Amino acid sequence: MEAYLLEWANLLVRWLHIIVGIAWIGSSFYFVMLDMSLKPSKKPGDEKRGVFGELWGVHGGGFYHSQKYLTGPTDEPLTEDLHWSKWPAYTTWMSGMGLMALIYWIGATNFLIDSGVMELSQAAAIGISIGFLAGGWLIYDVLCRAFRGRDSVLAALLFGLVVLCAFLLHQVFSARGAYIHMGAMLGTMMAANVFFHIIPGQKRMVAQIRAGQEVDALPGIIGKQRSVHNTYFTLPVLFTMISSHYPLTYAHDQGWLVLVVLMLAGVLIRQFFVLRHKGQVKWWLPAAGAALIVALIVMMAPDELDIRGEPVAFVEVHQIINARCVPCHAAEPSWPGFVQPPNGVLLVTPGQIAAQSAKLAETIASGYMPIGNLTQMTDEERRLVRVWVGQGADIGE
Repeated sequence: MEAYLLEWANLLVRWLHIIVGIAWIGSSFYFVMLDMSLKPSKKPGDEKRGVFGELWGVHGGGFYHSQKYLTGPTDEPLTEDLHWSKWPAYTTWMSGMGLMALIYWIGATNFLIDSGVMELSQAAAIGISIGFLAGGWLIYDVLCRAFRGRDSVLAALLFGLVVLCAFLLHQVFSARGAYIHMGAMLGTMMAANVFFHIIPGQKRMVAQIRAGQEVDALPGIIGKQRSVHNTYFTLPVLFTMISSHYPLTYAHDQGWLVLVVLMLAGVLIRQFFVLRHKGQVKWWLPAAGAALIVALIVMMAPDELDIRGEPVAFVEVHQIINARCVPCHAAEPSWPGFVQPPNGVLLVTPGQIAAQSAKLAETIASGYMPIGNLTQMTDEERRLVRVWVGQGADIGE
């Protein structure tokens, strides 16, 4: 019953995470587009009123006129009906941490710990997980404060931080756990930017405007910097969210490098759209991102397996799968922590095994399956399954 209820909790929290994540990313992308697309107002007197720029848009059968004031209007009171963009960010992070707890903390022995990487107790793994997320934010925040106004230097340092963290995570956790922690670290930075800098800075500026005081522009400058960081973090975070479905990435021998390259490709593609909003179309950016992905595809292509020689009998493969795979991939899994087979894949009957033969060869050869090698599949067993698939995956009569 406990595993059943955890499965429902996983479903509901994941659904919430997707809903609020869409709301946060959608509003973030919209405001980046708005900010980058602003043009000087053509209406006389707008500049004296404090208007920094404006955008006319059409959508859904209506016309919209947006204006930006850097430090609020100068000749009229600031409206009390202000829209604040904060709760989608907070709820996305909290639901993400809920998923982290449900899948990677409660299920640490299955999804987070890989004894072939590092022997950890569940408590130690959870402690390292929490410490990493908190430490990542603290280092990032210190770098942002120390290199404020030196954006190129800061960007290089942050990229170096991402590379270092990706490498270190792969020395501690399972490959899948390393990927999700990389995304969670960036997601924590994004939400913390909103909570500690963007919203408090905006509140201080609003209070100064309503008190009739001279408005300090620094909080707005800091908020803009952190908001820009958030938009570049978005695509890398989204990749890590879906990465668990693609073990060919994280289960690679150089999984940390694969992650860094894919994240960099996402940043380059995002930069294209950011600049496009400003009227600067630089096709080399998405081309460079696509080139990085193509290079990965070529680099990661599996070696051809010599399938000549003595045919591998299905009975031998069936025994391997019964011992190493069926504890999880059965209608009613016997392995603790699983209430249903992962991704709904059943490997009990010969027909089920044949139907999944191509996927079996990929996931078993990469080392991704069994998860964390919980059932101790040997290298020879992996080779036999691959050879059997390469020889045609014949299950006989």
